[in-house]
Amino acid sequence: MISTSDSPVQVIPVHPAPDFRVSVGANLGDPVAEFEDLVLDDIYMLEPGAARRRLAVAALGDGSFRIDETSELGRPGALLHLDCALQFMTPDAATAEALILVETDADGLIAATYLLPLIPFAARTDYRLVGVDRDSARRKFAQIACVSFTRGTRITMATGAQVPIEDLKVGDRVLTRDAGAQEIRWIGHSTLRAEGAFAPIMIRAGTLNNAGDLVVSPDHRLFVYQRSDMIGAGRPELLVKARHLVNGDSVLVLSGGYVDYFQILFDRHHIIYAEGIAAESLLVDPRTRPALPQELLDRIGTGLTGHGTGDSHGLDVQKALLDRPDAIALLRRASTH
Repeated sequence: MISTSDSPVQVIPVHPAPDFRVSVGANLGDPVAEFEDLVLDDIYMLEPGAARRRLAVAALGDGSFRIDETSELGRPGALLHLDCALQFMTPDAATAEALILVETDADGLIAATYLLPLIPFAARTDYRLVGVDRDSARRKFAQIACVSFTRGTRITMATGAQVPIEDLKVGDRVLTRDAGAQEIRWIGHSTLRAEGAFAPIMIRAGTLNNAGDLVVSPDHRLFVYQRSDMIGAGRPELLVKARHLVNGDSVLVLSGGYVDYFQILFDRHHIIYAEGIAAESLLVDPRTRPALPQELLDRIGTGLTGHGTGDSHGLDVQKALLDRPDAIALLRRASTH
């Protein structure tokens, strides 16, 4: 089995294909399948009681994906293909998007198929397949992994000034925790439906000693320096994903409508300051690279030498360590005492 221990791992909530079947159409009764077997205008329905399960995906340096040993689904080490992106229409004329991922066995044959909804799918709802696209699947998957700040987030500049992220420009010098003042190489911007994998997380002012409300993408990692190890991580420098802190009170999921996401890219992966607390900049790795515009990739070539799977600013804290009611209070106290 190929080791994935040194590869970036992304945990995604998916439905095994049998959870989502054709209720009306050419493929009546069949589960959602790969690109070649899909028929437009087929109507799908999610099985009652179907729940999404954890698929842990490791991105290897060659751009391929394999199932990580921590995955709830699939065979660890098995190759995983991003097959296509799907677009559905619901009876109320709303659109819903999803990705198809295919696990293969040692002989290259299909072992399992998974549906990754980009917004939550509901049971007893008709989803008419209106679009199938292979070209955008990898980019959409990369967008999930890209760490993003939302419009209005104040970024600390090298001068100490607090500037809304939408007012930043390429070449502006931003204060970083690890390397002082650094120039912005690129700024990305996208407007997405604030649902499912793209619903932002709000950390209310003061929760982690932040000056104002901080709203970021779900997988955005915040940097916490523990003066005392109150959560038992064994390391003083921690990287904590925003979604792992959600408690419905001081840390909330903001679902509904649309969200403006911004990404800040430097020559290296840095820790910067947003609303007064430390958070990571965009890390370019095999997962996120497809989200960058091709013209940018062509221009920078291999210039982003400070990015990669070995680049780390602290321990990437797993959710299990934060699965306690006092986790946020402990992190806040640990960083001030």
